[in-house]
Amino acid sequence: MPSLRSRALSAALVATGRRRRFATAEAVRATVAQAARRPASHLPPRSLGRVAEVSRTFVGAWPVYDVAPLGQEPVARVLYVHGGAFINELVRPHWSLIRTLVTRARARVVVPAYVLAPRGTADRTVPVATDLLSGLIASGGAGGTVLLGDSAGAGMALAAAQRLRERTGAQPSRIVLISPWLDVSMSHPGQAAIEAADPVLARPGLAEAGRLYAGTLTADDPRVSPLHGSFAGLAPLTVFTGTRDVLTTDSRELLRRAREAGGEVEWHEEPGLPHGYPLLPVPEGRAARDRIVELVRATADEE
Repeated sequence: MPSLRSRALSAALVATGRRRRFATAEAVRATVAQAARRPASHLPPRSLGRVAEVSRTFVGAWPVYDVAPLGQEPVARVLYVHGGAFINELVRPHWSLIRTLVTRARARVVVPAYVLAPRGTADRTVPVATDLLSGLIASGGAGGTVLLGDSAGAGMALAAAQRLRERTGAQPSRIVLISPWLDVSMSHPGQAAIEAADPVLARPGLAEAGRLYAGTLTADDPRVSPLHGSFAGLAPLTVFTGTRDVLTTDSRELLRRAREAGGEVEWHEEPGLPHGYPLLPVPEGRAARDRIVELVRATADEE
């Protein structure tokens, strides 16, 4: 049974019409058009500078933020790839999670503000994300490297891990996926029943956002939909999903395919919780964040 606070938040999301953003393909195209006219900011909140050293560089057209503990040596590294259906920038809940990783896990967190779809398509973004992951693993220093992503960012992160394995065989210490979107076709037969209870997402808009991200590639290309890639030889996986998330079918398919490939999967499926619940101010979200901090800190002794 979800907590009272979780139930109240889900009810509020329904009441405010949050899902309308993904109700139709037209709604997604309107969001993209508005972003083209007036791009949203991906800048971190000023308050982050009170607890962290924040710098920004550019990798090609990508602004990449480097966030490290203030006055302390980091004990681990995290590459964090944010969600937003490939069409939305970093928002406050993402930066709140980054702050938690820096202050509680003493991690150095590298955060790409990747180019959004339709300009940023999978054939362009996945190689850059792979380069960032490879560079962070090779950068040295204390501790290991955790690859972390939520929603669309989790899909991009997993695609990067698969590509890096194919390039060099290298892997991060662990891959953590929050409500991952792993198949942009939105064609799983189990999604219709879940969609009716999802307070955040709807299939028509997600399918359109996925089409924009795919660009000239097909929806089943592993760069676009890493659920269709190989799960052999990947780092240990930790997955968080909720049963009121239309994308939970992707997580369940990942669990099945990864275990069939002999992979290690730590699985967290919360009954009654919506998409992205580890980012939400609810008891289950706090517990998930506590676990992510533990996983990052567990890499502190790795070299």
